[in-house]
Amino acid sequence: MRSQLLNTSSFVFRRIAGSWQRPSTRIAAHLHRNLSNASPTEKPYYVTTPIFYVNADPHVGHLYTIVLADVLKRFHALKGRKAILCTGTDEHGMKIQRAAKKAKQDVRAFCDRNFRGFSKLANEANVQYDHFIRTSEPDHRFTVQHFWLMLKERGYIYESKHEGWYSVSDETFYPPSAVHLILDPATGRKLMASQETGKEVEWTSETNYHFRMSTLRDRLLEFYADNPRFVEPPSRMQDVVSQVTSGLSDLSISRPVERLSWGIPVPHDTSQTIYVWLDALINYLTKANYPFQVPGQEHTAGWPADVHVIGKDIVRFHCIYWPAFLLALDLPLPKQILTHAHWTLGHEKMSKSTGNVVNPFYALERFGSDTMRHFLVHCGGIQDDSDYDNKYIIERYRHLQGNLGNLVSRIVRGKGWNVRRAVASGRTDDSAEGKAHLEALKRLPSAVDNWMAKSHPGAAINKVLTVVQQTNIYIHKVSPWDLAARTDQHGVPRASIPVQTDQQVAKVDGIIYLCAESIRICGILLQPVMPQRMKHLLDLMGVDEGRRTFQDAVVGADGEYGVPKVAVGRGREGVVFPMLDSDL
Repeated sequence: MRSQLLNTSSFVFRRIAGSWQRPSTRIAAHLHRNLSNASPTEKPYYVTTPIFYVNADPHVGHLYTIVLADVLKRFHALKGRKAILCTGTDEHGMKIQRAAKKAKQDVRAFCDRNFRGFSKLANEANVQYDHFIRTSEPDHRFTVQHFWLMLKERGYIYESKHEGWYSVSDETFYPPSAVHLILDPATGRKLMASQETGKEVEWTSETNYHFRMSTLRDRLLEFYADNPRFVEPPSRMQDVVSQVTSGLSDLSISRPVERLSWGIPVPHDTSQTIYVWLDALINYLTKANYPFQVPGQEHTAGWPADVHVIGKDIVRFHCIYWPAFLLALDLPLPKQILTHAHWTLGHEKMSKSTGNVVNPFYALERFGSDTMRHFLVHCGGIQDDSDYDNKYIIERYRHLQGNLGNLVSRIVRGKGWNVRRAVASGRTDDSAEGKAHLEALKRLPSAVDNWMAKSHPGAAINKVLTVVQQTNIYIHKVSPWDLAARTDQHGVPRASIPVQTDQQVAKVDGIIYLCAESIRICGILLQPVMPQRMKHLLDLMGVDEGRRTFQDAVVGADGEYGVPKVAVGRGREGVVFPMLDSDL
């Protein structure tokens, strides 16, 4: 099939001005570079975010999505696998066209200005994205038009009159059963709105192109049955299966150009503009070099995606429409779609119209990227919505200070023991408490790996933080400071206190080594969530930068650390989690 696509794609180059043309030199060079640098044997881990509409500024929901994706990418890179993260902006559609008109700006200039907010958000959140796609770019236009032609060649596209309720905000048609009459509380105006989203709809009657989605119902259900974890969490998988089981209608996939001019033209009919969701979903293929995959190296740019990270409001488009489009061309489907819940403010839905929104840039500036990343991943909902409040962020940060931060300070600044000596000994505490804690520590990496494989970063870091808490409980129980008070940090007996035996020195070293290993392993595993803070933690522990991989997160894997690479400081100076400037 791949070679067939490559062969049939040659005719796409023949037409110039508005439809299909030979890719630019820049695009061709980009494709050659990506293919030549990729390994032909191993598919990279490929994770994506949705591409975000540029009609409004970024909000905290965008930040949550992109951080989740970045944590997944970083974790797989931690395991030594090449990992690719794709994000970007959706710049076509009636929503964008109207927003630019309202702002009295040329639509392209409007997009050129507004996309920068989303790239800035990713950068300030310390997101390591590999691709930032804009759907207004020429390489994406080429990919979309090629995809359209392949659908048409296979008989999946036909022209017909379409009537129905269209939501500009949602960029989708709704059947009559999915809309109702409401009273807008802000204006007192009666209007028709989507029952699902509450967004206004308008009656539309037009002739356009349709996709034969109804013919793919059985193939979709077969795919869902064979891949029961395709959608996470399971409750949304059940909803998707239920929707498809109840029947699928054919999908309108173009709009007349007199209504929608800002988009990608239908390649064989410039009087029509390609439906924005078909255009947008194909972005995931654009950055995977479709349709230019080399036979035998089809996966080198990442496709099929390992996971699409999306909000629960766009499940239908990603979990029904997108698989249907791909099945129509016999292309591989993404392995999983992680659908997360939303954030509320004061337990109310966030809304720009009511001013009930959170500016993510203010939060990042105040708390820092690592603090926000930790809060969002730890407290954000996958199944259920989560409430956002500064006090919750502060509570989570104080928890880190009191547990992980204090544990690190206790060990690296401790009196009467020497971390390097304890690590060199390689002995762990053989008491009942020590043995129990050692077993919990040994189980931790696989537990984290299991949750990350399910694309649940929040559950994974909870496992790590549980071990941190258990380490604090353990050290309180065994109280090494009582034994260590008899010697100085080099193990030399203090003159005023009875001499400590070799057995007691070994006991202290065993306790400290077990605690140091707990810190080292937890620090390694928390790097995808808090990369800057964990770098400082591992520097304090003296862990070499080349020994901070997932494979190193095993008890006894590193016997060379223990001498800090940075000043340990005194008091609040040099700690892993400094004090916040304000508690408000």
